[in-house]
Amino acid sequence: MRDTEAIYRTPLTAAGGLAVTGSGRQHARRAVTDRKLPSFAVVLVERGQGWLETAASGRMSLTGPALFWLFPNRVHSYGPDEGGWDERWALFEGSFTRDFVRLRIVAERHPVVALHHLDEVVRLFGKLHADLLDDTNLGQASAALMLHRIVISAARQASRAADRRRERLDMAEIVETLRRRAMQPLDLAAFAAEHGMSPATLRRRFTLETGLPPKAFQLRARMDHAKQLLATTDEKIETVAAMIGLDDPFYFSRVFHEREGCSPREFRARYPRV
Repeated sequence: MRDTEAIYRTPLTAAGGLAVTGSGRQHARRAVTDRKLPSFAVVLVERGQGWLETAASGRMSLTGPALFWLFPNRVHSYGPDEGGWDERWALFEGSFTRDFVRLRIVAERHPVVALHHLDEVVRLFGKLHADLLDDTNLGQASAALMLHRIVISAARQASRAADRRRERLDMAEIVETLRRRAMQPLDLAAFAAEHGMSPATLRRRFTLETGLPPKAFQLRARMDHAKQLLATTDEKIETVAAMIGLDDPFYFSRVFHEREGCSPREFRARYPRV
């Protein structure tokens, strides 16, 4: 994207709900500093890196693909890093913007939305721009519809990203819970129910998080604790086995040898207590 394009339109008198008053695209190399706009704006960064600064959000780093919202009569600054960025933008106004803000799908304190489905948003911006070029009542109405779809698409992508972050945080807590209980018997069905999911779902998500299914993760934690006991105490092998939740010392020795390539006694000899 090299050529700069810009269109500005006076909104229809009857178009009180939502109206697009401008649209454009460019390869930007310079920053916009300390500017106020009379209307809302959305800026799509297709590729490139840079920053955005507003009073409400502070200074934020930005990496495309992403978009950000600018609010009317609010001072803002933004710009690309040295390499520039490819951007599209649209100006809009109307009573629907109050609903966007009230429903928090356009948020002044969180103006940047990282995009995971760029093609969809680029298509909507392209259609919006073509509609404004049409310069008819129907074209302006269609441009407003495209802007509405951009708002919804961005909100959905932001919501999915938030859900994924919550899932990762939830799984981190589940992993830590199993780590704490590793020396206790594991009833996978009960453990999964405790966290509001089926055993199959827990196993799948746990494996994605740690690379191991729950029982294999538990066994690794037990063996790690056994190594610590062998290297730092004089407890008998059968006592160590019992301390990590394995009542059969022969099973413990066999599993230990399979994992470590040596017996528990040989491991202890390699790491004598200081």
